[in-house]
Amino acid sequence: MPTNTRSKYRGTRTCGGGTHKNRRGAGNRGGRGRAGHRDHRWSRFLLAGQVHNGKNGFVNPGQTKVSVLDVGEIDQVAEFLVQAGFAEEESGVIAIDLADLGIEKVLGSGQVTHALKLTAGSYSAQAKDKIEAAGGQALTV
Repeated sequence: MPTNTRSKYRGTRTCGGGTHKNRRGAGNRGGRGRAGHRDHRWSRFLLAGQVHNGKNGFVNPGQTKVSVLDVGEIDQVAEFLVQAGFAEEESGVIAIDLADLGIEKVLGSGQVTHALKLTAGSYSAQAKDKIEAAGGQALTV
């Protein structure tokens, strides 16, 4: 037989809500929403343009992020880099110093259609093979 939850509070003055002053309005719970919360972190997140509040996840202090770029993407923007002055073209070979662009490692995804002479910190094996197969050079800093 189902129990009637109202009947267990019959005859009590506050129905389990503590003193009669409790449960009167939003003031008993500190206001509505974020009213009165002087959280110094909130304005910092607004200034940084972030939409979250608080911390999430963990950080591995021994792991550093390396800026990488695929050799196919470099090949696609090679002519634009020559026009913009970030690269030089000498006898059909486009020479690009990727350290100037902030790239530390070149990965091997994509196709290479230009002869590229790239200078970077490191290369994947596939990227080095593709660059040399197209008639270019992969130089390490």
